[in-house]
Amino acid sequence: MPRFFCPQALSIGASLALPDHVAHHIQVLRLQPGDHVTLFNGEGGEYTATLTAIEKKRAHAEVKTFSPREAELPYALTLAQALPEGSKMDWIVEKAVELGATALVPLAAQRCVVKLSGERAEKKQAHWQGIVQSAVEQCGRNRLPHLAELAEFRRWIGQSDLHRRILLSPRGEQPLSAWARHHPPQAVTLVVGPEGGFNEEEEQLACAQGALMLSMGPRVLRTETAGLAALAALNAIWGEM
Repeated sequence: MPRFFCPQALSIGASLALPDHVAHHIQVLRLQPGDHVTLFNGEGGEYTATLTAIEKKRAHAEVKTFSPREAELPYALTLAQALPEGSKMDWIVEKAVELGATALVPLAAQRCVVKLSGERAEKKQAHWQGIVQSAVEQCGRNRLPHLAELAEFRRWIGQSDLHRRILLSPRGEQPLSAWARHHPPQAVTLVVGPEGGFNEEEEQLACAQGALMLSMGPRVLRTETAGLAALAALNAIWGEM
């Protein structure tokens, strides 16, 4: 059944006009009045609705049933990712959502080739938010991960945070997997550098602020691989329940 994010109040028996992006998607899928769709608004659970009218640029539906089903991890995982080159961030955002990340934090580090500010940063933020939304629709989650605004690494790492921060680096003396096997599931922020990694000064600053520097094993992973591999590893070791 097609799933759509509808950022509006949903309740059983309600008749509603669907958002423009949903109406467009319904047209693309060639759905017809009487077809069933799943709607969710990010506040928890999901609703089954029946399409009642489909026009050229509009679609209406009637909400029929509610399910409290959730697909969230029982612990919060945040991915703080230094900006990579090209469109790699699109891939990272999409896959991190699929792997259950609760929040995403784009970072500007010293070795980042991509520099964003002003209007360009705002456009990228909106673009990534769209990717978050599409990924949530596709993977079956009913809650949208929080996408933070682009932050400068040195300022961000100095902020107080309840989550344990793990900086992934080839210079880490202990692998993430070994650490996770000896610690209970908990809220964690995984911090990943850009191509070339964080420089030595940034790593020292992170450790001075309480970050734990761990490796991903004997092989050096690309920036677009490291964070996703770490998310998958914690999923596998700590489990989904």
